Amino acid sequence: MLPAIFSSQSLTLSDSEARFFRESDPLGFILFGRNIETPEQVKRLTDELRNSVGRDCPILIDQEGGRVQRMKPPHWTACPSAQSCSSVEDVKNAARVIAQELVSAGIDVNCAPVMDVLHHETHQAIGDRAFSDDPQDVFQKAQAVCDVFLEYGVTPTVKHMPGQGRATVDSHYDLPVVKASVSDLQNHDFIPFSRISRALEAPLIWGMVSHVVYEAIDPAYPATLSPAVIKVIREQMGFDGLLCTDDMSMGALKTFGNIAENSKTALESGIDIALYCWAQLTEMESLASTLPRMSSATKKRYDRSRIRRRSTAST
Repeated sequence: MLPAIFSSQSLTLSDSEARFFRESDPLGFILFGRNIETPEQVKRLTDELRNSVGRDCPILIDQEGGRVQRMKPPHWTACPSAQSCSSVEDVKNAARVIAQELVSAGIDVNCAPVMDVLHHETHQAIGDRAFSDDPQDVFQKAQAVCDVFLEYGVTPTVKHMPGQGRATVDSHYDLPVVKASVSDLQNHDFIPFSRISRALEAPLIWGMVSHVVYEAIDPAYPATLSPAVIKVIREQMGFDGLLCTDDMSMGALKTFGNIAENSKTALESGIDIALYCWAQLTEMESLASTLPRMSSATKKRYDRSRIRRRSTAST
């Protein structure tokens, strides 16, 4: 398998996409608004994507609730944002609705919950997608979301490791630089991620890494391209789950190289999977020709994360 997540252009899979996916064999796919119209159509598309690679591959989506919800009314429920959920029970109720609707559509990985800790300077790109400014509250609510998703056979992907709450610009367009000391980060921003990394369900959870420079750890490179930051995630936080990048086409990375080069650097830095969201066939072909095949360590993490999904689906 290719250690990459790809996507398709439209509501159905084109012949050229199907042929390319069959040949390149990406780990899985991610859906966006351009891929979503009705429940029946989404289920057909997820079936087509799995048929293209000939296996029960993971299909991802960003279905957080609030502003970030690819599946929208009238066919799907408008769920509340993380910040508007005042209690753990509120969080669980929203997560149940999301998980049920994802499973019905054939989607089994959700890029949620957001575990960034809010600060007064937090950019609105995160904003109400985060639960609160209290690390313990963030952890408790995020863990509840993860538990509900796993109960329904949906893999949670916590984001944005190791913490994007201090970013003052939007990484979709610019490169955020966090100047906080290592001590301040460890005692605040890193806490939710460190705690979920040591939870019983941690091997079943994926993590998404931010395109943010943490000057006190690596002043030259954003987390996705930084062995030093990935070492913090793996060793200090203790996260041994599957790690994927944030979208490799985002503006934060534009000065470091092209998409394929940066994706290769991300894998060399210790991330497992490169995420490319915008379905440009030429870019995906470049990724397929540049990236190595999946490592044995990544395959082990991936296989371990799928155990609960398989057992839930068979009951």
